[in-house]
Amino acid sequence: MKDAVFVYSADLLAYRFRDDHPFNQMRLQLVKELLETIGALSGEDIVKPRKAADEELLLIHDPSYVEAVKLAGHGKLDPVKAENYGLGTEDTPVFPNMHEASALIAGGTLQAAEEVMSGRARHALHLGGGLHHGFRGKASGFCIYNDTAIAIKYLRKQYGARVLYVDTDAHHGDGVQWAFYDDENVCTFSIHETGRYLFPGTGNVNEWGTGKGYGYSFNISLDAFTEDESWLECYSKALEEIAAYFKPDVLVTQNGADAHYYDPLTHLSATMNIYREIPKLAHKIAHEYCEGRWIATGGGGYDIWRVVPRAWSLIWLEMAEKAGGGGEIPAAWLEKWQKISPYPLPERWDDPEGLYRPIPRKPEIEEKNRLVLNRLLQFIKQTK
Repeated sequence: MKDAVFVYSADLLAYRFRDDHPFNQMRLQLVKELLETIGALSGEDIVKPRKAADEELLLIHDPSYVEAVKLAGHGKLDPVKAENYGLGTEDTPVFPNMHEASALIAGGTLQAAEEVMSGRARHALHLGGGLHHGFRGKASGFCIYNDTAIAIKYLRKQYGARVLYVDTDAHHGDGVQWAFYDDENVCTFSIHETGRYLFPGTGNVNEWGTGKGYGYSFNISLDAFTEDESWLECYSKALEEIAAYFKPDVLVTQNGADAHYYDPLTHLSATMNIYREIPKLAHKIAHEYCEGRWIATGGGGYDIWRVVPRAWSLIWLEMAEKAGGGGEIPAAWLEKWQKISPYPLPERWDDPEGLYRPIPRKPEIEEKNRLVLNRLLQFIKQTK
């Protein structure tokens, strides 16, 4: 059994809305080449994604929606009908062959799940996935098919596994939460910027689930400008308690890298420090409760030059227990990509001290976040 596999194909870059759209899958190539340059990724680590079959997409999505995506990608869907499905909007424009590109992403996360559940690997990383905003009959927030929800449903159907889903994207993992809101065998935990300021506007601490799923949905909404220490306090204390409470069979993580200070779409003030710690705790939880079974995806991350390559490389380095991720970024990688990067690329893995000016409301922000954390912890204590 391999420690970890890396699900990748250049075909994943076909999920592309338009040249100026913030969602840019070139970041996958940047991560892969950075890992290869430091000697942490080789051909024997890579598994190609497969295309999800229609019946797999239908585990989550309506047949009419899947048909609409197919038609839209071939220019055959009326624009008014398209908008009813969330297609052709500013966030989720129509692009050629969008069904095929989206089904490959969904299939990549299913491939990762199969690698882990078959016993071929303890862990699997599919950075092309993590499209957590997709709904049963509607695209949303750059997401067409909700690959993580499809994979979780697949894990339930094929293996009867109790799934813990952990979402560290700066945007609430709404599509996955609502897909399993009444399911006691899927526990979702999302830590994100408060919806007062950020899409999709949901993810309040009191969204606990419904029916049999009551007590299996958890959210921590962080105040704008939250920094590393408060972010990590909320993440680590909440996840430790949630895992002990739920006792999962398999861990699925969504690893958006958009809580970083540089990210252009969010308002948090995290640095590379949190991206060192996120996969460490996930790895620990996977071995403590799941016999190592850990399926990880990408997600948001819109500074594809300065943030995503470093942050996502650290997931693989932790997962595969490979050396690297410290000191200087390799000169060869910097030289190649600096030619087209609009920003000066970081020369070191860690962010420098003084990356941003001091946050004036720091004590107030930390206190607000701690109140949310304590409410979640108190709920678990009362529900046990």
